[in-house]
Amino acid sequence: MIGYAQLWSADPAAWRAAGATWRGVAGLTDRRVAEVTGTAAELRAGWAGPAGQAADRRLHGLASELVGSRPVFIEVEQILTEYAARISTAKAMLDATVRDAASRGVRVDRRGVASADPAAQPDRRDPTATRQPGGPEPAAVPEIAAGIAAALELATTADREAARRLADLAAGAGAGWATAPPAGPPPPGSDPAVVRRWWAGLTPAQRRWLVAHEPALVGRLDGVPVGDRDQANRLLLERQRGTLLAERSALLSGRITPAVAVELARIERTLAGFDVLGDRLVADTGPRAYLLGLDPAGDGRAVVALGDPDQAENVLTYVPGMTTDLPTIAGELGRAELMAARCADLAPTERTAVVLWLDYDAPDFLDQALHPRQAHDAGPALHSFQEGLRATHEGPPARQTVLGHSYGSLVVGTTARDHGIAADQVVFIGSPGVGVDRAADLHLPPDRVWAGTAGDDVIRHAAGPVELLGRLAVSGVLPGVGAMIAWGRPAEDLWFGADPSGADFGARVFGAGTDGHTGYWNAGNPALDSIARITLDGRAR
Repeated sequence: MIGYAQLWSADPAAWRAAGATWRGVAGLTDRRVAEVTGTAAELRAGWAGPAGQAADRRLHGLASELVGSRPVFIEVEQILTEYAARISTAKAMLDATVRDAASRGVRVDRRGVASADPAAQPDRRDPTATRQPGGPEPAAVPEIAAGIAAALELATTADREAARRLADLAAGAGAGWATAPPAGPPPPGSDPAVVRRWWAGLTPAQRRWLVAHEPALVGRLDGVPVGDRDQANRLLLERQRGTLLAERSALLSGRITPAVAVELARIERTLAGFDVLGDRLVADTGPRAYLLGLDPAGDGRAVVALGDPDQAENVLTYVPGMTTDLPTIAGELGRAELMAARCADLAPTERTAVVLWLDYDAPDFLDQALHPRQAHDAGPALHSFQEGLRATHEGPPARQTVLGHSYGSLVVGTTARDHGIAADQVVFIGSPGVGVDRAADLHLPPDRVWAGTAGDDVIRHAAGPVELLGRLAVSGVLPGVGAMIAWGRPAEDLWFGADPSGADFGARVFGAGTDGHTGYWNAGNPALDSIARITLDGRAR
């Protein structure tokens, strides 16, 4: 067991720093692979015969070994960073328990033993004395003792698990960290439960081989555990960055036509998005980031989890709306950070993961946002992703919440309506309609459907086509005051169905302040607090 004094003196920041060092080794390995590969090419050009062929095979084998080792270094970083997070949680539990003890008249000694505080006891020599107001309650001592034991148990479990995983990695070094698996992985789009069974049937060395040599496959397969997808997508990020840089150099070396200029601008914007992702992936503050999806094509897509969804008790998946893409991902990551931080403030002893799900082609312009096509196209991917979270989660099922903002709320509603959504509850904020007129049509209990819209959110006036025509007619018939009459009240039916915040929809409505369409995450807005509380225990502020 981890002792009371050990937990108090534990330094999670030191373990995170150690993890960062191992992450640096992974980058160093990439450079060594490039050097070995370059040397092999030079030798091959000028060295023939059996000796040259033997040297080429040896260098090729060395490069392959180095490639196969890189996921190991990322895995070590994962283990150490996750361990630091769990120790932080255990320390928070211990701190909260000890502070609670002081307020309840319970003393905790240096060994962590709880007992009634003599200073809070009545004077037993006085037969008329009663328990003083600050004295301990009858159940206080055993409750404090149980809280201390729970914190130490959490720390001990984390310590044993990290030690076991590190020992397994060390043991695998002798036999080879990576071994080619049997052919026939499940194709993209496979049932996540099938993928999970396939992955579980592989040896650790086979999984690492796939992560190292097939990162594009592993990184996008729902049903592969979060840690393995993160390893694959981190490798993929660096490879795709290299590809984009090479494409940019090739384009710059030729004639710059209008089409080439457009493509160069797209590459620059994508690289800027890669930089934002890269910075967050190596950040030493906040919850560890897991890269669960990456696609630089078009406007770019990414799925980023703050905290490990496979280990968390609460998981919030956030689907953003119009104009969101990879180059502008910084703002959406900031919103995810705010939600994660608020959950941590309200429940410091619970593990909560917040996932930014940008794995669909969000509308770029208003004319695109007037159509449900992109939300419809996103449905299968969001459905599969949520099923994958269920399939790979370890321990008791997590409380799963899916949040959609603006056009993202239509994505969530359309997915729930057409495919079903693996979530305990859904939340809509700033919604233009969710594709149904009643909460019951989302195939979830209506009391698990939440909605909030700011009083000054312009989306409240996004009238449906019929109502829109009527309002335009009133505006034209009555010059001057017509616009005030037509547009002075919220629409009864929004562009994509009934207002989910309306009384007739049947959702549970929470206050969302008056900060406009994008201010739901502003400090002081009750929406942020409500989102966190719904994520944690299914109750709004």
